[in-house]
Amino acid sequence: MLKVAIIGTTSWGTALGAIMARKGIQVRMWARTEQEALELNGNGLGKEFSSEAPIPQLLFTHQLDEAIDDVKAVILAVPSQRIRENIRQVKSYLDKSIMVVSAAKGLEINTGKRMSQVIADEIPSRLHANICVLSGPNLAREVLLGLPAATVVAAEDVNTARKVQKLLKTPNLCVYTNGDVIGVELGGALKNIIALGAGIADGLGYGDNAKAAFMTRGLTEITALGVALGAHPLTFSGLAGLGDVIATCASPLSRNHYVGEELTKGRLLDEIMGSMTNVAEGVTTTPVARELAHQFGLEMPITEKIYQVLYENVEPRQAAVDMMGGNVRHELTGRRWKLFSFFRRRKRSANK
Repeated sequence: MLKVAIIGTTSWGTALGAIMARKGIQVRMWARTEQEALELNGNGLGKEFSSEAPIPQLLFTHQLDEAIDDVKAVILAVPSQRIRENIRQVKSYLDKSIMVVSAAKGLEINTGKRMSQVIADEIPSRLHANICVLSGPNLAREVLLGLPAATVVAAEDVNTARKVQKLLKTPNLCVYTNGDVIGVELGGALKNIIALGAGIADGLGYGDNAKAAFMTRGLTEITALGVALGAHPLTFSGLAGLGDVIATCASPLSRNHYVGEELTKGRLLDEIMGSMTNVAEGVTTTPVARELAHQFGLEMPITEKIYQVLYENVEPRQAAVDMMGGNVRHELTGRRWKLFSFFRRRKRSANK
């Protein structure tokens, strides 16, 4: 029987485990403590899920060697700031036959690195071709319930992406592949910043016109950063970019949207985060993206304003007013944005 290990018992990790278990794959999920493993083996559900979302039998264990024994893939479904410590524990069990999949959507604080880069830092170079990333408009509860969805797996090695595609695809989950690892990872991480702002817009009652404008401008802004970091701009028009923006900015299931909305009620960020059972990745991604923008001399006014709300106690309403009254130019221009130059290069190449 095919075996897969999932590191972490997050809602997304549980959903991924469920879709594979339904296919007859033996899924072993690594819990942090023996007590957590015992509790989850008793009810089979994460804290966010109820009996309306039954799942096949998953094996939860706190023994790492038991979780990873004879598996074909290890999926890291932990918050982005814990990827490094987890891959350090896992790496001694890896070999060239085991795929390593990041299901986290964030950037590492202090280094600014993407999750695939963090993993590559910690495992031998001979295993780098096995690294794969997963991203897209994937709200865990909907995937667990078997509602139709689509996602993207990206890897430098196309064979790795195809193997993970085969593991995850089901009649209700369409899995696409992509070679743009940078773009897929950045789309999944940076859209959380936009979702925080969308929550603020909804919390202030600004309406759908304003939120649509905010989402569009935010997507253009993070595309500019993505291109500066080496991503293909069209990736941000796909599932890992636009698709994830729509889901995360519009759904009441979105944790980042929830944080933005709660901030408009006058609640403190620490209070909001402390009341949540899972992590809102946009809170830690925002300062990292802001620092990257400063390094590249890029204009990212939305990211800057979200940062001010989160970390400088700027009132959400004032930040929203400032964003709407920003410097208005052509919508694809900004300081050191390379969007026009990229498409001009592509056009010249096509005409040769």
